[in-house]
Amino acid sequence: MRLVKPKKFLGQHFLKDLKVAQDIADTVDACPGLPVLEVGPGMGVLTQFLVKKERPVKVVEVDFESVAYLREAYPELEDKIIEDDFLKMNLQRLFDGNPFVLTGNYPYNISSQIFFKMLENKDLIPCCTGMIQKEVAERIAAGPGSKTYGILSVLIQAWYKVEYLFTVHEHVFNPPPKVKSAVIRMTRNDTRQLGCDEKLFKQVVKTTFNQRRKTLRNSIKPILGKDCPLTEDILFNKRPEQLSVQEFIDLTNRVEEAIKNLPV
Repeated sequence: MRLVKPKKFLGQHFLKDLKVAQDIADTVDACPGLPVLEVGPGMGVLTQFLVKKERPVKVVEVDFESVAYLREAYPELEDKIIEDDFLKMNLQRLFDGNPFVLTGNYPYNISSQIFFKMLENKDLIPCCTGMIQKEVAERIAAGPGSKTYGILSVLIQAWYKVEYLFTVHEHVFNPPPKVKSAVIRMTRNDTRQLGCDEKLFKQVVKTTFNQRRKTLRNSIKPILGKDCPLTEDILFNKRPEQLSVQEFIDLTNRVEEAIKNLPV
């Protein structure tokens, strides 16, 4: 069986350490009983441990060479190998609309997009685990006051409990990436309604962090304009990284009220 050559344009770095692969596969055990979708299985280093979990497993892979390899190496998966782009898939169709665990050794160049899609399908994905660039993992897990706390931190932590599980070094990959990697687990928290307009919440978080060095008074201007009375509040002396998720929710409600009172 011919091995697949990693493709740079797909951000492929194939994990070759079986102990690390086993440890990543075991992260799905926190959500027992649910089916599993693996994104970007490559040559199946993670897949081989997932299929032993005695639960339904599907894999989605965009690389035709890897798909051919998987079909030959894992005949037990049969029609469970999906040749598609995860970012374009309708996830409702995967397991008859039932919830599932998302996992994988994610392509680093699209990991943030994968997590935004997870958020769009949060009611379908109660648990998401896997390996990403260490820097991105730290950002997702960061709390208020941290330099790495940002858009992903707030939007994900609004809906998920985040655990930074362990760091993975470069030498266990082919080819070795130029950065360290990390394995994280995100498990849905008890929040079912944010208590604010979700669309505006995202807009407030993204707008303020896009100018994270400025105070909220200045970074919120694209939404509230220059002279909105609300920005005179002492809260707007803060920078976005100083606000907790709950404070962003409260801010969103105040912004929504202020928008209603803006002159037309």
